[in-house]
Amino acid sequence: MLLVKTHLDKSRIHGIGLFASEPIRKGTVIWRLDRAIDVQLTPAQIEALAPPARAQIRKYTYRDRILGTYVLCGDDARFFNHDREPNCLDLPDANGGTTVAARDIGEGEELTCDYATFDADHAQHGDKGF
Repeated sequence: MLLVKTHLDKSRIHGIGLFASEPIRKGTVIWRLDRAIDVQLTPAQIEALAPPARAQIRKYTYRDRILGTYVLCGDDARFFNHDREPNCLDLPDANGGTTVAARDIGEGEELTCDYATFDADHAQHGDKGF
């Protein structure tokens, strides 16, 4: 669940991105898994879906490196774009992880993260730069 004010806009990185609607100080918690909002699916649940539904769910989920479940963010956090030098740090843990600001982030700046730090499937898809 996003814990700071954000908005969606066109991204220079890839399609739509998540942007800060206010200044964010280094170390601020930006996102934390919230089981009331974020959906967790097992690999078996993903495989049981019809192929078009499976493709749609996989587009917006990631497989948590620690929990092994696929996470579908129930808010706009699914629009974080990948960057090899992100302004947000993901800290996976047994509770589903936390995302914090790696540095001060200005209002209007796109929020980015390194998918490889939390998505167990990221290496399988290759790093396409987004």
